[in-house]
Amino acid sequence: MKLWSQSMTGALKMIGIFALLALLTPVFAQEAADAVAPAVEAVSETAAAVTDVADEAPAYADYDAFAASPGFALFTVNNLWLLISAALVFIMHLGFSTVESGLCQSKNTVNILFKNVFIVCIGLLGYAFWGFNSMYPGDAWTFNGLFAMGSWFGVSNDDMSKVTDLYNPAYTWWTDFIFQGMFAATAATIVSGAVAERIKLGSFMVYAALLVTFIYPITGSWQWGGGWLAEKGFYDFAGSTLVHAFGGFAALAAVLVLGPRLGKYRDGKIIPKLGHSMPLATIGVFLLWLGWFGFNGGSVLSADPRGVSYVFVTTSLAAAAGALASIATSWMLLKKPDLSMALNGILAGLVGITAGADSIGMAGSIWVGGIAGILVVFAIIFFDKIKIDDPVGAISVHGVCGVWGTVAVGLFSDAAPVGIQILGALSVGIFAFVASLILALICKAIMGWRVSAEEETEGLDAGEHGAEAYPDFTAAHK
Repeated sequence: MKLWSQSMTGALKMIGIFALLALLTPVFAQEAADAVAPAVEAVSETAAAVTDVADEAPAYADYDAFAASPGFALFTVNNLWLLISAALVFIMHLGFSTVESGLCQSKNTVNILFKNVFIVCIGLLGYAFWGFNSMYPGDAWTFNGLFAMGSWFGVSNDDMSKVTDLYNPAYTWWTDFIFQGMFAATAATIVSGAVAERIKLGSFMVYAALLVTFIYPITGSWQWGGGWLAEKGFYDFAGSTLVHAFGGFAALAAVLVLGPRLGKYRDGKIIPKLGHSMPLATIGVFLLWLGWFGFNGGSVLSADPRGVSYVFVTTSLAAAAGALASIATSWMLLKKPDLSMALNGILAGLVGITAGADSIGMAGSIWVGGIAGILVVFAIIFFDKIKIDDPVGAISVHGVCGVWGTVAVGLFSDAAPVGIQILGALSVGIFAFVASLILALICKAIMGWRVSAEEETEGLDAGEHGAEAYPDFTAAHK
């Protein structure tokens, strides 16, 4: 009884903190409403300005002529911010690597790190050879709003239409590619954590290459490429659905084909398989939070002070609220403060606010993040109960909270109607699930999808790589 009393007291304290945030909502309500309008107006003004400047941009004899033009300084600042944002999104891959390895068993660490190295490399190359021009087809006759053909980009650095404001008032073609390419690799990384500790390396590499090169650009083109969802008014600022829900639903299909880890569910009970390094997992989440400033902040697509600073704040408020909400919820349900749930709460809040970081107000961002933090706890417990084994909670964080964040745009802002948001989230999620299911089944039939029971028991580091992440530690305990 004493333990129960202490647990409930701690949980109630955390609930009190989050309740205080909720009670402050009326105080922020008018401010939130006032904040949303300028943010949406700023987006419209920016779009109009981009069009106007593009129409008025002169033809430059060479790059030196562009450098001597009055708008070169502003162009340089905007372009630099997008490149910095791309670098921040790149850091997220280090975050994913440490989160996944920290939340999994030490005997699979090398395997997890290897997959993350492969994903970012194949993601960039696949996006270069096909994905970018498929996702952003422009006026290509092959694009019908559903599927576009891609090709090797083949752009010359001397082409003034690609490296000056003739391409875009804020950035070059090269900057556009590298920023979007980092996003593309993220979608496949989400799947990596969900299938960890039992998938065949070669099969996963083929699966990930096909997913990021050919499947991800299709749904991306539906909105960001000006396809049918864009025409219907769907809104996804930085990818709650187009990146995160896509990855989450793709992960769900892959896990269903794969099955749970050995011994995870036995005699009607859930047997925990604890991660080997919570410090690594915590470092990874903070790296991801840092990277999200580029993920969302860069999606402003310029260094506009009002737009970027606004997005930084909504992003952080949602992450903080997600953490507190998940702490309180998991404390009540599990009777102990769970660090892994707190970390996933941060990620849930970040995923949730990504669709509307530029249009949802301050109070709204707290609600979006807080609800995401509650949802992720229930989702993780639910998937475990129905024996869908996700070692890192990727399906819950990215799939469930990605859909929630997309729908929340219609609830907490005027950027898009709720119905259109639901349509977009379900369309992308279903397509990602079906495509991933087909890819996984093909890989299973041709190459095999899962390692042997012996290899899984011994660890994928030894079986797939012949190397261990902690050889000195392992030797000392043999």
